[in-house]
Amino acid sequence: MAAEDAKSVEIAAVIREIQERVRARYPLNIAGSEQIPLADLMPVVHARDRAEGNVAAIGTVNPRPPGLVNGLIQSVKRTIARGLGWFVRDQIEFNRACLDCVHALLEATNEANRAMAALACQVDRRIEDLRNQMQAEMQPLRRTAEALAEEARELKDVRGHWAEWRQEWERKLSINEIQFLRSVADLQTAFQHRATLMESNFRDLAGSQHRDFAVALDKARLEIQERLWAELAKVRMEFEKLIHNELRVMRQRVQAATPAPAASPATAVAGLPEAPIDCLRFADRFRGTEDYVRRIQKRYVEKFAGFGEVLDIGCGRGEFLECLREAGMVAKGIDSNAEMVALCRSKDLYAEQADLFDYLGELDEASLDGIFCAQVVEHLPPHRVPEMISLAAAALRPGGRIVIETPNPECLAIFATHFYLDPTHRRPVPAALLAFYLEESGFGQIATEYMNPAEESLPHLPDALRGGLDYAISATRL
Repeated sequence: MAAEDAKSVEIAAVIREIQERVRARYPLNIAGSEQIPLADLMPVVHARDRAEGNVAAIGTVNPRPPGLVNGLIQSVKRTIARGLGWFVRDQIEFNRACLDCVHALLEATNEANRAMAALACQVDRRIEDLRNQMQAEMQPLRRTAEALAEEARELKDVRGHWAEWRQEWERKLSINEIQFLRSVADLQTAFQHRATLMESNFRDLAGSQHRDFAVALDKARLEIQERLWAELAKVRMEFEKLIHNELRVMRQRVQAATPAPAASPATAVAGLPEAPIDCLRFADRFRGTEDYVRRIQKRYVEKFAGFGEVLDIGCGRGEFLECLREAGMVAKGIDSNAEMVALCRSKDLYAEQADLFDYLGELDEASLDGIFCAQVVEHLPPHRVPEMISLAAAALRPGGRIVIETPNPECLAIFATHFYLDPTHRRPVPAALLAFYLEESGFGQIATEYMNPAEESLPHLPDALRGGLDYAISATRL
């Protein structure tokens, strides 16, 4: 296959070469780019070819099909043709001379055509060179002409638009002048308005500051008056306390000078025992100041949160009543000491002098929401403690709460320090016994909390004496 392809390519190349030679030898009927017409020799060539065929056929016999007869006829014809050869020989030579003349004329004519074609090609090349030279020389001139034409157009546009631009510029100038004058007028008006507003605002601000100063002055005056009245009330309370203490001292001196009648057994059992001492001074010395006691008893307020009426049994100086009042709760207290009750009333606290058994016994059943009893049960005869708890259970509503605080006998330090400092103490009540009394009286949810660790007040105590000096037991009425 490769050999055949190579051979085909070679044949194609030979054919193209022959065609080019033929075109060069026998050019077309036109020459050059100007389409110069040349002599058409093809009819002469065709006539020559026909004449050559006729000359070559002289003295030959027409072919016939093979066969004996045809072969005989052909032999006869050839014999006759040879016999006439001497007759037609001159004619054949003349014909051949004519054909040679035609050949010479064709060659001369072809040479003339080729010369004409070559001359036309040279003329075309010369014309092309002249055209290129003229184009090269005309290019700068063309660019210059274009530049001049562009400048002419620009000058024409400038000349044509100058009048319009001038009119538009004059119109805009007049408009800008008008707008500028209007802006100046608006700015002047705005400045005057702003100045008026600033003056008005300044006046309003000055008036507001004056009013605020007057209000602040009145508020300061009222605060000073309130502080003054508060200080006066405090001074009055101090004076009343001093007068009350002096009167109490005088009464105690009178009582000491007058022999007291013997108390009946019923009275000694019914109420809390009293010693012939200054109770307020004793409480300040050994119980603690009112602020100290109030700070300790504030922890019990949350146990009565949300409750209605709360009773403080043995309210003393009214510390817990003050805590309940600060919490917004309704509270009242009872105490057997008249001086303590008077001190509570001087603080606008609700307090009564009463025996706790009589008071609880006279209350309606389920009339209280809570009962607080701090440092009281250790003053009662032991056999009356369950009676007090039973009366408290009867006075409480279901769900009511009782909180009892008392010295803790499980801490041995209490007997060496605080318990026997109060001559009215009878016997301490253990927490387990008090819890038993509460269960017997119908209380539940009993919880015991130990407070005031002994090591805080007596840091050098041995481990055997450590523990809470007091405990508080709380229970809910079932």
